[in-house]
Amino acid sequence: MVLDNPVRLTSLIALLLSLTACANSYNSKALEQSLAADSRLKDNPITFDELSQNTQNQTTAKLPSDFPSEIPLYPTAELQDVKPITSDDSGQQTVWTTKDPSNLVQSFYQKQFQSDSWQIVNQPDSTSEADTLVARRNNLQVKLSFNSPSNTDSQTPSSNQLSTSNTSASLTEFVIEYTRNLDTAAVAQPSDPNFIGPVLSSDVSTPATDTSNEKQPTPEQTIVFTDLNKAPAQLRQYVQDLAALGVVAGKTQSKSAKSALFEPNKIISRREYVRWLVNANNQIYTNSPGKQIRLASRDTQPAFQDVAKTDPDFPAIQGLAEAGLIPSRLSGDSTAVLFRPNAPLTRENLILWKVPLDTREALPSASIDAVKQTWGFQDATKIEPKALKAVLADFQNSDQSNIRRVFGYTALFQPKKPVARAEAAAAIWYFGSQGEGISAKEALQLRNQPIEPSATPEPESSSSTN
Repeated sequence: MVLDNPVRLTSLIALLLSLTACANSYNSKALEQSLAADSRLKDNPITFDELSQNTQNQTTAKLPSDFPSEIPLYPTAELQDVKPITSDDSGQQTVWTTKDPSNLVQSFYQKQFQSDSWQIVNQPDSTSEADTLVARRNNLQVKLSFNSPSNTDSQTPSSNQLSTSNTSASLTEFVIEYTRNLDTAAVAQPSDPNFIGPVLSSDVSTPATDTSNEKQPTPEQTIVFTDLNKAPAQLRQYVQDLAALGVVAGKTQSKSAKSALFEPNKIISRREYVRWLVNANNQIYTNSPGKQIRLASRDTQPAFQDVAKTDPDFPAIQGLAEAGLIPSRLSGDSTAVLFRPNAPLTRENLILWKVPLDTREALPSASIDAVKQTWGFQDATKIEPKALKAVLADFQNSDQSNIRRVFGYTALFQPKKPVARAEAAAAIWYFGSQGEGISAKEALQLRNQPIEPSATPEPESSSSTN
């Protein structure tokens, strides 16, 4: 039909000639390039399988099973990656992202570390995001750092960068690295060859350990601590009395138990304080079974997730929990699932666990204002509500109060401050309330008194009645 219509035929021929004429023109090349495949996609192919795998990796990242519970987690952060940084898996690197800016994240961790008895090893520079925050507590070191976007490769983007560039631009990425120092010499344990101190009663089963080199001071074998001159003068006698009673522990300088290092200014752990507290109470009240603390059997269901039945101090820690002297799920505190045995003992916990053994009765109601009016503490608002009752009850003990005996006169309680070993010894040197109590010195005197046989009463002479 085209051939029958001269006008249509002429138009078709003109169109074909125009296309042939512009085949090598600029416009035709531009059209060809616009329809060609992207060369970047050829060099960096993106497949649905890879995208699916990347998404799966991001959503399945999980914290290591041994992730320390002491490390605070940022509320809105999402875990992206985990990888070991040591050959023995004692150190891990965790990568997190959050929509919050880096200064909020940094401020959060600084406050958490400062309020939870961490030692700040390195403070970040406020003018730079590249600096790191390093904190240490016991054998755990944590490093917080931020991944700067400028460090990202700015050349041809990878497939992962192409797929996530729109979402990651507004996220803050930070890294938490933690390492554990496996040297456990910081806290003497009963299985330590250099350990000097009381061991558990023979009727409590313990794991099989080599105890051939364990040293236990006895009343007949007084331990001389060669470094007591480093302790405050007011606290030295308390340590000596408790050593003579066989309560406090030290580290021997040799296999002989005649001298040892007490390390009076060293921070005491929660586990060691519990060990001392239980043994001091039971030694001082050796003649009063009704006032002694029963050690728990290892067949008992643990009250804390981080104190196993095989733990050397399980009987003492579990015993205090079952007696209701330390908060746990047994006392109705559903949040107290971890005991943190190796964490430093704080001042408020020293008082919270000790005062009930002084009063032997329910603690009174307490308020911040009441503590301010009695003790005059300027930082009473920083004391945990649980400890407020014990702090107020301790005031009623006058000159025999734990706070006065341990810390002397002070207008600052500093409830979160770690406790030194000499201070802990001063606290457990005396048990009692309002003038009725007994000290370690008095317990020693009672123990050393010779037992005199009771006099046999002579029969009364009877006179015969006539």
